[in-house]
Formats: sequence, structure tokens, C-alpha cells
Amino acid sequence: MLTILGFAMIATFLVLIMMKKMSPIAALVLIPALFCVFVGKGANLGDYVIEGVGNLAPTAAMLMFAIVYFGVMIDVGLFDPIVRGILKFCKADPLRIVVGTAVLAAIVSLDGDGSTTFMITVSAMYPLYKRLKMSLVVMTGVAATANGVMNTLPWGGPTARAATALKLDAGDIFVPMIPALAVGLLFVFILAYVLGRRERKRLGVLSLAEVLEEEKKQETTEKIAAETETETVTETVLVGAGAGASGGFGDAKGRTTRATGGAGSGADASDDAADEDEDDVRLQGLDPNRPTLRPKLYWFNALLTVTLLTSMIMEWLPIPVLFILGAALALTVNFPHMPDQRARLGAHAENVLNVSGMVFAAAVFTGVLQGTGMVDSMAKWLVDGIPEGMGPHMAIVTGFLSLPLTYFMSNDGFYFGVVPVLAEAGAAHGVSPLEIARASLVGQPLHMSSPLVPAVYVLVGMAKVEFGDHTKFVVKWAALTSLVVLGAGILFGII
Repeated sequence: MLTILGFAMIATFLVLIMMKKMSPIAALVLIPALFCVFVGKGANLGDYVIEGVGNLAPTAAMLMFAIVYFGVMIDVGLFDPIVRGILKFCKADPLRIVVGTAVLAAIVSLDGDGSTTFMITVSAMYPLYKRLKMSLVVMTGVAATANGVMNTLPWGGPTARAATALKLDAGDIFVPMIPALAVGLLFVFILAYVLGRRERKRLGVLSLAEVLEEEKKQETTEKIAAETETETVTETVLVGAGAGASGGFGDAKGRTTRATGGAGSGADASDDAADEDEDDVRLQGLDPNRPTLRPKLYWFNALLTVTLLTSMIMEWLPIPVLFILGAALALTVNFPHMPDQRARLGAHAENVLNVSGMVFAAAVFTGVLQGTGMVDSMAKWLVDGIPEGMGPHMAIVTGFLSLPLTYFMSNDGFYFGVVPVLAEAGAAHGVSPLEIARASLVGQPLHMSSPLVPAVYVLVGMAKVEFGDHTKFVVKWAALTSLVVLGAGILFGII
């Protein structure tokens, strides 16, 4: 029963957000709460949620301060040279832009943290996608898939978990997997090329100068239209006032109705204008004259960032602590005056609130999934369903199972709860735990777009993409990438 309810809860969540019937935050909270009652453990809901929040609180803190830190670094111009180099390569060719997105995401993923990868990638590439009217789900899909392949680095998390769970050396797991992972990354670049060609066919190729010239013409046209509309409205109001004075109540009512309609349009226009203004601010990321630039502090900021990333890799301090310290230091040195610090915090407050809200909402989902025993029941059902004759091929079975299990479960649940069971079953048929560990990494490209991964909310939030749209686009490509890695591992005799 728990197995059925567990799969039903996950399916309900995915269907509702992909059909846009509920927002991700509402779905992450309300659906597990409802299923917790169905299971008959509604009285324990509070305990499950508090436990889930406690488990994810360090992640939420890390994301909050990481957004502030990298937001400040983008404001002060740390990444401008890198972005300019990418823009020089990409020009305004959609194909090059999509490939550049994959390359940038893969390079930045070397730090081992998905959140920072997505923040840097989206900050760099969003202006180009927005100006050229390219599909933003292409950007999020390519970035997530590239990061998923690179997430298998020993300091990225999954490899370390597999090594710990099976008492193996992380190097023994990762190093032999390099050829298969390289094939997977090559496939991501090929996928980016194909998607880029599709975008190029849809949009054509322009130079940035042509894009900017077209925007200027459009702004001029809109300005003239707005001025004309203002004059028309003024004349209408004057005529309406005269008619109301001499034409009786009926005319006045007619004019009033028209004025109300105008007011409604004005409200809609102001909302659109607010969205456009927000986008304009983001599109000025490379403005060489923006007041937040700190060219004299460039090398300080570069050294601070390198030190921070090195500390993450070497695990000198917990990652949340590192970002808390880094954000405080970056704000204090680059913006010593309190009004400037408040302005920078305010500028990034929306991203911080969206992402932290998603993380704590996801804590309800994971808390109920684990607390009620649904996740254990689902995993046991899948493992027990493996035919006895598949025992000698348990590594390949593990590779296939890693796709759905790492998507529907947290990495901790999969590597510490399921992988040891699979390894024990494989050992009975002479399958090495190393092969099981390597095969367990195969599902990571798909895992990075799981609703249980906090970093994916950074990606879709900063790119202003609906999570459901991202899911519908990326799942098939990420699953295919995982299968390519698995196929390469089998071909090379690694798995």
C-alpha cells in the first residue's frame, strides 16, 4: 500500500506542475500533506516536516548566501571578462550560444556544486537568450544535463556517497568511469549542437549590432504609439466631459465605462512594463558603466572566489559556513556603506526568497516521503522485483535503476538505502561492489532535474522558467544522456 501511495504522490505532483494546475511551492507542500493523511499518519505530519526542514536547513542557508555572494560578484564585474569571451565566441548565433551554454556549465561544474554552476551560467547566458528571443528551457535543459554529467566528480557528492556506503575509495570508483563520462559529456555537446541548430533555424543568425538596432527601432515605435495613445485618451476625456455636461446621464455612463476599460489596460500595461524593466536590469549585466563595478577590487574578488571554491573542494569548512562568511566579506569590502549594502541585498532578494521558499517546501515533500516509509517501501519493491536470473548482471540493473530512483529519491536515500542492497545481491553472483558503485552514478544527469534537488530551483528561478516546462523538456534528454553513459560503460568494460 505504501508503495502505491508513494508512486501516486510523486505522479500527482509531477502531473499537476507540468499541467500548471499548481505552483511548485504549493504542490510540494499540499500534496504530501494530503497523502500523509491518506497513509493514516496525519498526526505525525508536524514531526515529518520539522525533520525535513532540519535536514534541508543547511542547504537553504547555503543557497541563500551563495546567491548573495555570486550576485555581488556579478554586480562588481568579476565574471565580465569570462562572459565577454563567451559572447565573442557566440556572437548572436543561436547554435553557438547553446553550445556555449553547455561548455560554460561543464567548466563551472568543476567546483562540484550545482547551485553555483547554475547561478554563473544563467547570469552569463540569460541576456543573450532574452535579446535573441531564444527558448529559455533550452538553456536550463542543457545546463542541467551538462552539470549532471559533471556532478559525478569525487567532490561533487554522489561518488563520495557511493564510496562511503560501500566502503570503497572514491578514486577507484571515479577514475575508471572517466571514459564513459567523457562520452556522456560529448553527447551533451552534440545535443546542444542539435538544439542550437533548431533554434538557429527558427530565429536565423543576427549580429548583436542588428539585434540592438532592432530593439531601438521597436522602442521608438512603441514610444510614438504611446504618445499617440496619450493624445487620443486626452481628447476622449475632454469630449466625454463635455458630453456628460450637456448630453445627459446616458452619455456620461457610456464615457465612464470606456474610462474604466482604459484604466484596466493601463494596469496591465504597467505590469508588463515592470516585467520589462526587471529584464532590462538583468540585460545590463555587462554594462561597462554600471555603478556597481569595482575594477580596483577585481583581483581581491578573484582571489576571494578562488579561495572559496578551493575551500569547498578541500572541505576545510562546511559549505554553508563558507558562503555565509564569503557573502559577508564580499559585501563589506565591495560596498562599505550601509545604503549600498542594503541596495545589493534588495536587488537579489527575489531570487533568495524564491529559492529558499522552494527548498523549505521541498522539505515537506521529502519529510513525508521518508517519514511515512514510502521511499523505503518503493525501493524494496523495485529491488525485490529484479528476476533471479539478472543476478550476474546486477551492475547493469543498477545502472538502469539509478535513473528512476535518483529522480524520485534523494541521493542520500539512494546511495545509503538502495545501493548497499544492490551490492549485496550482486556479490552473491560474483559482481564486484566497484561495478555496482560505478553503475550507480549513471542516473546523475537525470537526477539534477529532480524536484528533490534544491539547485534546480535556482536554475529555473533565475531563468524565469516554469518548473513544469523545464521538466517536460529536459527529462527525455537527460534520460538519454544517462543511457549513453551506461552504454559507454558497458562497451568499455567499466560496468
